[in-house]
Amino acid sequence: MKSQVFRKDERGLKDIGWLKSNFYFSFSEYYNPLKSAFGTLVAFNDDFVEAGKGFGIHPHANMEIISILLKGKMNHIDTLGYKTVIEEGGVQIMSAGSGLRHEEYNIGEEEVNFLQIWIQPKLQNVTPRYQQRSFPKDKRKNELKTIVSGEEGLGHCWINQNAKLSLGYFDTAREIVYNFNPANKCLFIFSIEGKVRVDGTDLDARDAMGVWETGTVPIHGDAGAQFLVIETPINQK
Repeated sequence: MKSQVFRKDERGLKDIGWLKSNFYFSFSEYYNPLKSAFGTLVAFNDDFVEAGKGFGIHPHANMEIISILLKGKMNHIDTLGYKTVIEEGGVQIMSAGSGLRHEEYNIGEEEVNFLQIWIQPKLQNVTPRYQQRSFPKDKRKNELKTIVSGEEGLGHCWINQNAKLSLGYFDTAREIVYNFNPANKCLFIFSIEGKVRVDGTDLDARDAMGVWETGTVPIHGDAGAQFLVIETPINQK
């Protein structure tokens, strides 16, 4: 197994007052040639947005954009006609495809914290689509819950890529073994809160670790640990 650790204190930072973004890969003005992407995962941002502030309407195309809300309440409006609200535990995806425009604002009274994740698509210029699901922490206790997949299903969001995102939350210390087909696949494990150990490497809250050239990854979580696992292609074939 090969691996790369992404420590919290090594992230890129963009602070414009109402928005504080922490970048794990090169994004916006932050550039690190050693952290430009991880497989087809090209952006992983830990964002904090002040109440009443947000992102005005702007375009996207040919990207799978996933938002996971960790705290607060945001709205979503897009040119596909969707007007929704996403709260803690909510997950939304935009398969931007041939193009769409959207806006997102913090409509709550507290700071919003969400993960913004970009994955390269499997097919170009598909019809754009939006989807939203809710995954409350108490409904996924002590399991690894699939929240996004490349396959359609009623229990998760689906995207235009052979990828899978899963959320874990343990109220007691335990270990799981993540198994996947290692052919052209890699894993990115992100500790949301608490302490996680991946094959002997400790990850504190907001640390991450990428692994490849293996199909079996042991993940130990201390009591109260919450983490995200992203399985995605290494490259497009």
